[in-house]
Amino acid sequence: MFLLFGGLFFLLLGRMLFIQVTGQAEGRVMAALAEAKYARESVLTADRGTIVDRNGELIASDTLSYRLVAVLSESASKGAKKPHHVQDFEKTAEVLSNYIPMEKEEILSRLKSFKEADRWQVEFGKAGRDINHESALKLRDEKLPGILLIEDKKRFYPNGIFASYLVGFTTREEQKDGIVSTVGRMGLEAIYNDELTGQDGKVEFESDGWGVILSKSEKAIVPAKDGYDIQLTIDKTIQNFVEEAMTRVEKEYSPKKMLVIVANPKTGEILAVSQRPSFHPGTREGLTDNWLNEALETTIEPGSTLKMFTVAAAVEEKKWDSNAWYQSGQYKAPGATIRDVNRTGWGTITYLEGFQRSSNVSMAYLLERMGHGTFIDYIGRFGFGEKTGINLPNEASGKILDTRPIERITTAYGQGSTVTPIQMVQAASAIANNGVMMKPYVIDKIIDPNTGKVIQQEKPEAHGTPISAETAKMVRELLASTVTSEKGTARRFALNGYSVGGKTGTAEIPKPNGGGYLSGTGNYLYSFLGMAPADDPQLITYAIVQQPKLNYGQSGSESVSKLFNPIMESSLKYLNIVPDGEGAVDTAVIEDYTSKDSDDVMAKLQKDGFNPILIGEGGKIISQYPSGNTKLTVGSLILLKTDGMTTLPDFTGWSKKMIRSFKHLSGLELRLNGDGFVTSQSVSKGALLDFHEPVVIQLQVPSELYSPKEENTEAESIVGG
Repeated sequence: MFLLFGGLFFLLLGRMLFIQVTGQAEGRVMAALAEAKYARESVLTADRGTIVDRNGELIASDTLSYRLVAVLSESASKGAKKPHHVQDFEKTAEVLSNYIPMEKEEILSRLKSFKEADRWQVEFGKAGRDINHESALKLRDEKLPGILLIEDKKRFYPNGIFASYLVGFTTREEQKDGIVSTVGRMGLEAIYNDELTGQDGKVEFESDGWGVILSKSEKAIVPAKDGYDIQLTIDKTIQNFVEEAMTRVEKEYSPKKMLVIVANPKTGEILAVSQRPSFHPGTREGLTDNWLNEALETTIEPGSTLKMFTVAAAVEEKKWDSNAWYQSGQYKAPGATIRDVNRTGWGTITYLEGFQRSSNVSMAYLLERMGHGTFIDYIGRFGFGEKTGINLPNEASGKILDTRPIERITTAYGQGSTVTPIQMVQAASAIANNGVMMKPYVIDKIIDPNTGKVIQQEKPEAHGTPISAETAKMVRELLASTVTSEKGTARRFALNGYSVGGKTGTAEIPKPNGGGYLSGTGNYLYSFLGMAPADDPQLITYAIVQQPKLNYGQSGSESVSKLFNPIMESSLKYLNIVPDGEGAVDTAVIEDYTSKDSDDVMAKLQKDGFNPILIGEGGKIISQYPSGNTKLTVGSLILLKTDGMTTLPDFTGWSKKMIRSFKHLSGLELRLNGDGFVTSQSVSKGALLDFHEPVVIQLQVPSELYSPKEENTEAESIVGG
């Protein structure tokens, strides 16, 4: 026994000496084994980049959510004073059914089946994800054994149905490495998925066998890198004007489709874009099998809205004569007869009247005057038949038919050839912008939030000059006459206080399987491409309604006007554009008042009929809004910034843009709820505020901002209007 135990002792001693000298055991380095046992890692989750509007208003972002897990294995409770696994399946299923969209029986069945399969834990699929913070707190208060709520990320779309086909949506998907991550599946979320996706970081540390961090261990931190932020040209307020108007028209007319684009013709910036049917990007409710952004990925036959470009070409070529006469009604073309909307026409009329009445025959005669080849050349100059180059993929180019003479004639009044809505907006910018056509764009800039560096910056870009400034001015006057003339097809598109220029369209819709066009009441694509104010357009709005359900006596353009009018008028007022139409008020140009005494400036502005608002206690003016040399309507608000504390004004009726300007100049904590114009405020007028006292401002989009104009039903309810 002595020899046996002695031998074992020397064997163990030798083994210890070997390990101590070599640092190895069984061919493996002991330091590495210790590192593997005690080294731990914690993941620092990166946020997906945000999508915001031109003013930084949130459109899409990551938000905290929770994932539900039920621990089933009894081993989880071994050695613990309290159970850490589900014990009462019936009670657990009943309570959980109150918090997740799953029936008690289904939850119970899931718990039992996974328990029988000897699984450690179970999750509940989509129903058990995206649990909000409030529900998570309530569920924790239930103190159900074995129920865990694990922090997760959820994509948050605070505006609901809001440019949904542009923004798109994401899904949570398990990757090859087993990690569940957010992936863009449509729109900008998919197009810029790589840019929006961040890189997770990690914290490495040493712990004991139970996971407790050792006191002398050093942490190695690899910080998370959040995804890039995308700032759009979209204006949230104008987009909400669009969404509200479309919801009303959809409810009243139940059209098959609708589309609206609002753009700044001076820059090409898209300020709003939406289509119907649409969906909520957070829930995907309303999503159909159509995933196309129809503003640029689908083509249409535009109808008579294209006539504005035919006339522009004729004016530029000096082939237009407003006072020249022609015989309306019909035009004999090779192999076909072109007819006006009422077939018999209006007798011998001038080209001006023909344009106002939206005569197809007048367009055929114009092609005779300027030549078919010249016309097709101008169609190319206006960008039709090729992509605009907007910073979005999958753009269609459309097709201009010019093989036969009849195809060129029908193209002149918008039938046969196809275009995209975004091409129409781009082409109209040349007329609105004194001949310079602006490339449309919707991404303003992409920013790295980790460094603040601008990764990509878009700027306005001219896409040619298809017509001269003189031609553009004359065409704007002709477009305005379709709204103001008693013979104009666009009379119902007149606005209160703003002059409008534009062209109506009533296009035939090809049958789905080919072989002609649809017919019957309402089976047309009704549209209006308009700009305002007509003499110097600040906005272009293109509104399309396809196949609305019309009552007896209604015309299709009525539904279009209920889109265009409130959107355009609300947007112009929101942007503080000076009215210039009938009933417009007086205007004046304000000066640069910086460094001047506030009392003197306030007195002068009040005398001139303006409404000056003092920010601060008075004295020398530091800054102002609007800036000097700006033309304003008499009665407009003018903000004057001085030093000192600010006395709160009455914000009632102020636009969101003006409220933002006040907030910027004053530095006050103004919290804005809603869009449109101010209806109430949480702190009364006259209160003296410091920088830390919040004021809640409630805004509301006006539901009706215009009076329906008398309808011109003669030409608008049939093709060519």
